[in-house]
Amino acid sequence: MISTFSLADLPSASPRTLSDTLEKGTIAFFPDVPIGLPAADELEFLRNEMPRLIESKNVSYHPETKHITGIDAASKAGKRAEGILRAHSERVQSFLRAAMPELTEGWTVGTSSFRPLEEKGRGLGPHASNELVHVDAGAYGATHGDRILRFFININPDRDRVWTTKGIFPELYERFGRAAGIASEKSRSLERGPWNAMYSGILKTFKKGRLIDTSPYDRLMRQFHNYMKDTPEFQNDSHGHREFRFPPFSAWMVFTDMVSHACIEGQYALVDTFVIPLRNCRLPELAPFHILRGSHRAISH
Repeated sequence: MISTFSLADLPSASPRTLSDTLEKGTIAFFPDVPIGLPAADELEFLRNEMPRLIESKNVSYHPETKHITGIDAASKAGKRAEGILRAHSERVQSFLRAAMPELTEGWTVGTSSFRPLEEKGRGLGPHASNELVHVDAGAYGATHGDRILRFFININPDRDRVWTTKGIFPELYERFGRAAGIASEKSRSLERGPWNAMYSGILKTFKKGRLIDTSPYDRLMRQFHNYMKDTPEFQNDSHGHREFRFPPFSAWMVFTDMVSHACIEGQYALVDTFVIPLRNCRLPELAPFHILRGSHRAISH
């Protein structure tokens, strides 16, 4: 469920090596960060200043509006954090475009975020908690079946970032889809219909419209996301449970709508989000959209 790529591996990797890894529900792990990091003084600034200044769950730079949230954007610290995250986002984009040109064509670049607080024991509500295993839904607004790609870097100089998983979406859908109420024939009708299409079209004309958009697919994925986080029996089930430890200054990326995950320990991470067009995928039958629609091939266990 995890494939390791050293810096020496990357120059010889084909354009589809990394993207095929992601589509199969595997985490692409880089023991050494494959991009340039913020300068040492910028990392210290993020680690030392953001925990005491943060106003919400994360500090995030939004490229569509070119502003920062989670901190007072007008303050000196807010402006500095915005510059750091904007530059970091551009470096991540450059790396991914070069490494996966076919997969990233026509993508939507989402937020570049810094997570400054310790994940263990944060006491957040279930739907906001990173400590409960889930698949992502509605990242950066409605996806309409497109894929959610996230690129992570552990910038803690001393401690691992610890993840757990219970498997990938096709397996979880087969085991829990009916209990979550997303496996009925009615649930598989994912066509947006004229009202949904008109609603989405109107929202596209507004700068932040995408963030409140929705679709039948996105509502089902949110329902599954909430079922996972709200159901102790699911959280306590050991079937498929695995743990991954990501050392300081390592990076990893994953389709988070595909791979279930929770962060149970760790502080100081950079997280970049992208929405990848489903049409770019070479293995679309494995994507949640086609699993929900019932057009996937049988998955062997």
